[in-house]
Amino acid sequence: MNLRQLEAFDAFMTTGSTTRASAELKVSQPMVSRLLGQLEENVGFPLFLRKRNQLAPTPEAVLFHAKVSRSLAAFQDLDREARAISNRQVGRIIVASQPVYLDTFLLDVVASYKQTHPDVAIKIIDAGLEDLLRMFHDGSCDLGVGITLDASPYGASLLPLGTCAALCLVPRGHRLATAKSVNLEDISKEVFVELSIGSPLRTRVDYMMQNSGGQRKIAAEARTNRAVHGLVRRGVGIAIVDPLTSLLTVGDDVVALPIEPKIEWEMAVFQHDDRPLSRIETAFVDTIRTEIAKLQEKGVLS
Repeated sequence: MNLRQLEAFDAFMTTGSTTRASAELKVSQPMVSRLLGQLEENVGFPLFLRKRNQLAPTPEAVLFHAKVSRSLAAFQDLDREARAISNRQVGRIIVASQPVYLDTFLLDVVASYKQTHPDVAIKIIDAGLEDLLRMFHDGSCDLGVGITLDASPYGASLLPLGTCAALCLVPRGHRLATAKSVNLEDISKEVFVELSIGSPLRTRVDYMMQNSGGQRKIAAEARTNRAVHGLVRRGVGIAIVDPLTSLLTVGDDVVALPIEPKIEWEMAVFQHDDRPLSRIETAFVDTIRTEIAKLQEKGVLS
């Protein structure tokens, strides 16, 4: 038996005649009769009683139709699912992201993406760099957003996005708040709010400060740039942060200053190196690139 025969059988059982079935299927009445005859031969038991050139279903046909009806409905669901996937309308993407990206531009990425892919479920997981790499290693995420490094041992490859240059956050009213930029000597004696030990940016700043001979006083530490920003806003100290932290500024209570010489690093999308991106994942990466381009136009990234 084949799908066309089952569709003809379902149409006949639903409408009660070959004429109405042919109209529903948009084929000729002889074609419907031929498909029904072929199906009857294939199933091996009588489906119809023939009286005066008319067909009447047998009790076996009624039982068989219940199963056929369910099977056709399931097939139609599969067909709709396949068409939706083809049109990039359904699916699920799990994205692991370092917190500062999740707190800022990724929110815009998800909002923009959902406008064109309303049935794609997006799950974004707040992950430090170590956790992000671990998730790629164990396959628990599809994409990642973080700073660049050699990710190949973890089964990931990188799609570069842009260059970040660290900023110095100071409270409004601080002696440096009106400066155009700061250097490490300017701030070496200040009280600092720092990212937690192990953060790539914290490690970089520690190294540069040691090389410059400065020993800064650390008043508080926090895991995320958002928390560090909040502590600076409350006057706890100054901080060196990811440039995207400037997007968290509310009002004029925190000033973000460029640092000379620049403390730079690259950010990238992480993807699995053992499989290509799906169509919905490719569209998500494209949306990320669009938002990154907007940040580059604003001078937040380069």
